[in-house]
Amino acid sequence: MNDCLFFGSNEKPILFKNESNKITKPIQFKFEFENENENEKQNENENQNENEKQIKQISSGFYSTIFLFENGKAIEYLRENDSNQKPSKIQIEENIQKVTIGYSDEAILTIEGNVFAKGKDINPKNPNEFINISSLIEDKNDRIIQDIVSGARSIYLLTSNQNAYGIGDNYYGQLGFDFTKFYKTEKPILMMKNVSKIFSRNSSINVFLLNSNQELFGCGNNRFGQLGLGESRKEIKINKLTKIQNIPKDKIIDIQCGYFHSIMLIENQNQNPKRKLYSCGSKHYNGLDKEEDTYEFTEMKSSLFENDNNILDFSVGFDHTLILTSNSKLIGFGLNEYGQLGTGDTKSQLIPIQIEFPKLRFNEDIFNYHVYCGGHKSFIYYSPSFLPILKKI
Repeated sequence: MNDCLFFGSNEKPILFKNESNKITKPIQFKFEFENENENEKQNENENQNENEKQIKQISSGFYSTIFLFENGKAIEYLRENDSNQKPSKIQIEENIQKVTIGYSDEAILTIEGNVFAKGKDINPKNPNEFINISSLIEDKNDRIIQDIVSGARSIYLLTSNQNAYGIGDNYYGQLGFDFTKFYKTEKPILMMKNVSKIFSRNSSINVFLLNSNQELFGCGNNRFGQLGLGESRKEIKINKLTKIQNIPKDKIIDIQCGYFHSIMLIENQNQNPKRKLYSCGSKHYNGLDKEEDTYEFTEMKSSLFENDNNILDFSVGFDHTLILTSNSKLIGFGLNEYGQLGTGDTKSQLIPIQIEFPKLRFNEDIFNYHVYCGGHKSFIYYSPSFLPILKKI
């Protein structure tokens, strides 16, 4: 049986039957399959066996949640299915490698390097139908996709040739083009070459691109300083990929973006702790306990981190953040209106606090647990074979 805890918004979609729409303490997640009619009963055992396979990844937005399993299959809970709370199997013939969800769009990367996506920003004529968006790249030699990342209304593709493409909404310039002339696109548009990583998040309207020289660039929404460009750059919309200055010279492991803030994880092999978190953006959500918004990436300092050898995993939602540490601490901050911090109440937290939760198998296998923040909801799950961003030291 999968180890998976859930807390937060239990509506749109409903993930738990007969439970409150706000689950404020972590509870065990159980998959439930129902048959719509007698003809589906013959598939019940097959569905249950598939469901018992190990979780590989979770992606969740405001209106849908996808569970990807180790066998390359995935199921999704959709807002439209709330009447019977029946998860549906995603019908993609190729084995699925990764799933991402934005505000209203979904994307799936297959082992073969194809990307299938659906949503009103991607396929407005038929938003519920998956289409192969990687095949729409004009350069036929650049259609093998290595990674996918979702923003709130945009999807980003990283090809095997290290080229970054964007598709979808561009209202804040999050595709790196002038939003007054290039409002949105239904075809992938080349954003930058020589890219090693793309960073965004399912509720974010901005994006970061890291090139092979470890230079970081960003564009999109900067209303609260969430691009980390510094005090001199307070424009709300940054429609051109701009180099981020004054950031740590250490290795950037990950950057995750909420709607109001961004958090960067860096690694330094010569220091203890080796990994540190830097934050910028809205004073209400960045966890820095500042009186004003922070326009530059600033190191997060807390006594909760001092006794840890390292930060194992972290996740940023729309307006909340969770951090998992090496001594099995779960730390959170941000909005908690739906119980998404798992504290047992709905009181928001401006500074990091420790959260109590069931231990599961932490004592024996802490490095194989992951945290995931979706739209007003959170998950802690066990995934030993998923290739995590943060590897055991």
